Amino acid sequence: MIVCKFGGTSVQDAPAIERAIEIVRSKHARGPIVVVSALGGATNVLMDIAHQAASGELLVALQHIEQLRDRHLREATTLLRESPEANDISVDIGTAFDELAHLAEALRTLGYLTPRSLDTVAAIGELLSSQLVAAGLRARGLPGVFVDARDVMKTNDVFTKAEPDLAEIERAVSHLIAPVVQRGQIPVIGGFVGSTANRVVTTLGRGGSDYSASLIGAAANAEAIEIWTDVDGMLTADPRVIPEARLIERIRFDEAAELASFGAKVLHPSTISPAVQRGIPVYVFNSRRPEGLGTMIAFEAPRLAVRAIAGKRHTTVVKLRSARMLLAPGFLRRVFEVFETHRVSVDVVATSEISISVTVDDPLNLDAVVADLMQFGDVAVERQRGIVAIVGAGIADGGRAIGDAIAALGPIPLHMASLSASGINFTLVIDDHEVVPAMQRLHATFFSVST
Repeated sequence: MIVCKFGGTSVQDAPAIERAIEIVRSKHARGPIVVVSALGGATNVLMDIAHQAASGELLVALQHIEQLRDRHLREATTLLRESPEANDISVDIGTAFDELAHLAEALRTLGYLTPRSLDTVAAIGELLSSQLVAAGLRARGLPGVFVDARDVMKTNDVFTKAEPDLAEIERAVSHLIAPVVQRGQIPVIGGFVGSTANRVVTTLGRGGSDYSASLIGAAANAEAIEIWTDVDGMLTADPRVIPEARLIERIRFDEAAELASFGAKVLHPSTISPAVQRGIPVYVFNSRRPEGLGTMIAFEAPRLAVRAIAGKRHTTVVKLRSARMLLAPGFLRRVFEVFETHRVSVDVVATSEISISVTVDDPLNLDAVVADLMQFGDVAVERQRGIVAIVGAGIADGGRAIGDAIAALGPIPLHMASLSASGINFTLVIDDHEVVPAMQRLHATFFSVST
């Protein structure tokens, strides 16, 4: 078995879905499990609809519902053409958007949006796209079978960022997906969507379709997980920032995970972990150029000082200075318990004898964190910072790459620097508006034509 995950741009319309179907056809002998995102951009529209309805803009929300309904019906008609299922799928789409309209009215009456309600709305995109892709497979002579993600992706009830229940997912894959593949059929399941033990809809958070694919691949003990997207694979930098970025044909799991965590858009940061635990290679391919080499992510790859450069903007730095920190056992543990209590994730950490500096992405709950940290000492918050990460398994070998990285910044002010404990990521914290120039300087240093 293999897992083929198609992102939003790979199923954004009927022609894109047709390309995806032909890719699946070429994999049929390997027992593909197909995981799909919502039609490109649909999740954003759905979330906007939920917020608009809850804030009293019901007419605007209803207009967007009708536009999204028309889009799904149009793509279904184009994709299924004369298929006998075309009418049934259209009815299902219409029913889903009728229910969404009723929910929008309820949100307007309620006057506020709960995370649980947001998940219910956001999940509609993947639930519809998976039914549409399964029908598209059948219309083209392939035995596609829709599998409801709510029956497979079991999670806790932390809505909008649900944590998967690995044992329950493995059980569901064994009972609901593996038999479909064994019969020679092709299961199609929506990513991103799950449900609690009581079947209340949850989501894994933005980008969670990659995570779904990896979790399903691990549970099925798949031979490979393929991520089909709109780029040729993982590159040495974001091509929107560095047009001359190069394809990385093979990369280590830990390097790919670091790049995903620090801004690489090709993979969701959580994607790698389930695959690593089972030793399943992950491939990244371009659905518009399926003949391309793509990128293989595995345990072993040539050891390089610098594999790639990643950048992330809109970062906040929190600094704590306390004389009580000096030689105080357990001080750092108590400080980080504050971040844990308020569910604020920390990225980069730098410490001295009497100070701690950390970066955070999500400013939600930050005021509460700062209030609690003040019991330990003086707290300062620096907003409008950015991060540039230089990733490579050999970056700490001899230290030359680290020196070259700092020198490459030139006049760009450096606020923090940190070498990861694993020695594969050297992180620089700079001003937010300097992220792009810094990436360009670093890429030119490490990936110029002469290197």
